[in-house]
Amino acid sequence: MAQLRQDYPELAKREVEVIVVGPEAPDRFREYWQRHALPFLGLPDPRHAVLKLYGQEVNLFRLGRLPAAVLVDKGGTVRLAHYGHSMRDIPRTEDVIGVLA
Repeated sequence: MAQLRQDYPELAKREVEVIVVGPEAPDRFREYWQRHALPFLGLPDPRHAVLKLYGQEVNLFRLGRLPAAVLVDKGGTVRLAHYGHSMRDIPRTEDVIGVLA
Protein backbone atom coordinates (compact mmCIF):
# COMPACT_ATOMS: atom_id res chain seq x y z
CA MET A 1 0.00 0.00 0.00
CA ALA A 2 2.94 2.30 0.66
CA GLN A 3 4.10 2.10 -2.96
CA LEU A 4 0.61 2.78 -4.21
CA ARG A 5 0.30 5.80 -1.91
CA GLN A 6 3.66 7.09 -3.17
CA ASP A 7 2.73 6.62 -6.84
CA TYR A 8 -0.86 7.82 -6.54
CA PRO A 9 -0.17 11.45 -7.60
CA GLU A 10 1.32 10.21 -10.90
CA LEU A 11 -1.64 7.92 -11.50
CA ALA A 12 -4.15 10.65 -10.63
CA LYS A 13 -2.39 13.03 -13.01
CA ARG A 14 -3.11 10.49 -15.76
CA GLU A 15 -6.77 10.27 -14.68
CA VAL A 16 -6.38 6.79 -13.20
CA GLU A 17 -8.82 6.13 -10.38
CA VAL A 18 -7.41 3.66 -7.87
CA ILE A 19 -9.84 1.40 -6.03
CA VAL A 20 -8.42 -1.05 -3.51
CA VAL A 21 -10.68 -3.99 -2.71
CA GLY A 22 -10.11 -5.79 0.58
CA PRO A 23 -11.61 -8.77 2.39
CA GLU A 24 -12.38 -6.97 5.65
CA ALA A 25 -15.82 -6.06 6.97
CA PRO A 26 -16.92 -2.47 6.26
CA ASP A 27 -16.27 -1.08 9.76
CA ARG A 28 -12.80 -2.57 10.00
CA PHE A 29 -11.98 -1.49 6.46
CA ARG A 30 -13.16 2.09 7.09
CA GLU A 31 -11.12 2.27 10.30
CA TYR A 32 -7.96 1.18 8.44
CA TRP A 33 -8.58 3.69 5.65
CA GLN A 34 -9.10 6.56 8.07
CA ARG A 35 -6.13 5.63 10.27
CA HIS A 36 -3.79 5.62 7.27
CA ALA A 37 -5.47 8.56 5.46
CA LEU A 38 -5.24 6.76 2.12
CA PRO A 39 -5.88 9.10 -0.85
CA PHE A 40 -7.62 6.55 -3.08
CA LEU A 41 -10.89 4.66 -2.86
CA GLY A 42 -11.30 1.56 -0.76
CA LEU A 43 -14.01 -1.06 -1.16
CA PRO A 44 -14.65 -3.70 1.49
CA ASP A 45 -15.49 -7.08 -0.03
CA PRO A 46 -16.06 -9.50 2.87
CA ARG A 47 -18.37 -11.72 0.76
CA HIS A 48 -15.76 -11.91 -2.03
CA ALA A 49 -18.19 -10.69 -4.72
CA VAL A 50 -15.58 -8.53 -6.49
CA LEU A 51 -12.94 -11.21 -5.96
CA LYS A 52 -15.12 -13.72 -7.81
CA LEU A 53 -16.08 -11.25 -10.54
CA TYR A 54 -12.43 -10.63 -11.48
CA GLY A 55 -11.10 -14.12 -10.72
CA GLN A 56 -8.77 -13.15 -7.88
CA GLU A 57 -7.20 -16.16 -6.21
CA VAL A 58 -7.41 -17.05 -2.53
CA ASN A 59 -4.58 -19.13 -1.09
CA LEU A 60 -4.87 -19.82 2.63
CA PHE A 61 -1.24 -20.92 2.77
CA ARG A 62 -0.20 -17.45 1.54
CA LEU A 63 -2.23 -15.30 3.94
CA GLY A 64 -5.52 -15.27 2.01
CA ARG A 65 -6.14 -13.19 -1.09
CA LEU A 66 -3.25 -12.91 -3.46
CA PRO A 67 -2.73 -9.47 -4.97
CA ALA A 68 -4.43 -8.60 -8.21
CA ALA A 69 -4.34 -5.44 -10.28
CA VAL A 70 -7.00 -4.85 -12.91
CA LEU A 71 -6.94 -1.73 -15.06
CA VAL A 72 -10.34 -0.95 -16.55
CA ASP A 73 -10.62 1.97 -18.97
CA LYS A 74 -13.47 4.49 -19.01
CA GLY A 75 -15.31 2.38 -21.58
CA GLY A 76 -15.30 -0.65 -19.28
CA THR A 77 -12.61 -2.59 -21.18
CA VAL A 78 -10.02 -4.43 -19.10
CA ARG A 79 -6.65 -3.11 -20.29
CA LEU A 80 -4.46 -4.96 -17.77
CA ALA A 81 -5.07 -7.92 -15.50
CA HIS A 82 -2.21 -8.99 -13.25
CA TYR A 83 -2.71 -11.81 -10.76
CA GLY A 84 0.09 -12.13 -8.22
CA HIS A 85 1.66 -15.41 -7.14
CA SER A 86 2.79 -14.02 -3.79
CA MET A 87 2.09 -11.00 -1.59
CA ARG A 88 5.05 -9.22 -3.20
CA ASP A 89 3.97 -9.88 -6.78
CA ILE A 90 2.46 -6.50 -7.59
CA PRO A 91 2.94 -4.75 -10.94
CA ARG A 92 5.19 -1.70 -11.00
CA THR A 93 3.50 1.64 -11.55
CA GLU A 94 5.61 2.13 -14.67
CA ASP A 95 4.10 -1.03 -16.15
CA VAL A 96 0.58 0.15 -15.39
CA ILE A 97 1.28 3.56 -16.91
CA GLY A 98 2.78 1.85 -19.97
CA VAL A 99 -0.59 0.24 -20.69
CA LEU A 100 -2.17 3.70 -20.75
CA ALA A 101 0.05 5.00 -23.55
